[in-house]
Amino acid sequence: MGADHTRPVPSTPPGVRRILVATVVPLFVATMVAALVLWPRNAPETDQGTEPPRYHGTVTRVVSEACPPRPDTPEGPPGATDGPCGRVTVRVDEGPDAGQQVETPIPVGPGAPTVAAGDEIILVELLDPADPTVSSYNIAEHQRGAPLVWLVALFAAAIVAFGRWRGLAALAGLAASFAILLTFVLPGISAGQSPLLVAVVGAALIMFVVLYLTHGVTAQTSVAVLGTLGSLVLTGVLGTLATAATHLTGYGSEDATTLSMYQADVDLHGLLLAGIIIGSLGVLDDVTVTQAATVTELAHANPGLTRLQLYRAATRVGRAHIASTVNTIVLAYAGASLPVLLLLTADSRAVTQILTSEFLAQEIVRSAVATLGLIAAVPLTTALAAVVTTAGRRGGTATAGDTPPDPPLPRAAVRAEALEALSAPRATDTSPATPGRWPDRDRSTDTAW
Repeated sequence: MGADHTRPVPSTPPGVRRILVATVVPLFVATMVAALVLWPRNAPETDQGTEPPRYHGTVTRVVSEACPPRPDTPEGPPGATDGPCGRVTVRVDEGPDAGQQVETPIPVGPGAPTVAAGDEIILVELLDPADPTVSSYNIAEHQRGAPLVWLVALFAAAIVAFGRWRGLAALAGLAASFAILLTFVLPGISAGQSPLLVAVVGAALIMFVVLYLTHGVTAQTSVAVLGTLGSLVLTGVLGTLATAATHLTGYGSEDATTLSMYQADVDLHGLLLAGIIIGSLGVLDDVTVTQAATVTELAHANPGLTRLQLYRAATRVGRAHIASTVNTIVLAYAGASLPVLLLLTADSRAVTQILTSEFLAQEIVRSAVATLGLIAAVPLTTALAAVVTTAGRRGGTATAGDTPPDPPLPRAAVRAEALEALSAPRATDTSPATPGRWPDRDRSTDTAW
């Protein structure tokens, strides 16, 4: 891990710093108070009594054999039963039969695992209803712990190797996000709290922790926080209006229907809105941080840019970012729902009926609302960043002690100057940095508080 070579730059003017603190701190306090009020204290406990015990095992032998003939039934002609058929010998690694060899049938059916000697698998112990003292084992699935650990370790090593200290902070932020989801958002919804309210508070809490932990306590980060929070509120309002206008109930997927059977008191309509909020947060963070950083970089590269010029230049970058992000959002939702989408292509109904069905309408609303929130995040964050970055200037221009910027050259003169610079031989510049150039290419542009 290399050292961080970034250097600090002049801090934000005290007046702007006080305004940022007076704005961000009350919002953070309100988020913490709401989280304490909504914190799940009586979350329902999962009943594990009906689940069969599961144990680790290792396959030692697989013996395949011919499948028995299928009897002649009205459903189909006689013939061999769908295979494969045979027996699997497994060494039980834990449980009351640890160390013993047991035999199980070769797994069959849709999604059944394909096993070979040496595979580490999960065994399910099934009791005989007629005689509970008699039990048998079936292979449920492969053990995936070790491959997942190696993959996560590679993921973390790559982030730290590339991002160094910033990458390490990003991993800490990711861990904090999962901690908030697993300890507050999911238990709060399971306990019967309003899913939308829990999602908004949880998303705000994740935003504060992750952004400041990853990007530092700077004015630039505070601008991204304010832009993200404003866009989240707008996304929640738009989601509420859109789901009401399209009469979505939240029962658009098999998972939601199954959840309603296990927890009848969960508000599935609110859960749909909560999913939109949580799903939008990650992309909103990306857009707002990028816009705040773009304004800061432009202001340091050309201190003579006015507030309006900074806004227009950074907005052009935001348009390009949004154009690619919209496709990312739609493809992410489509990829997560690909099996169901493929199933719908075989539907005999008209295309208009399929598109307006509960499931597809739900995905369309997710994509549209998330995109509208992203589009709103660009001008909001860019305007805030332009105001904060140009603070201390008179009217958004350079102060009296600064050298005024050169007037813009005609387009033909700019083209001729560029061609001349490209054709001239490259020389080594040993002179000190001038005000119009970067004094240090490794300098950080994060404006500290």
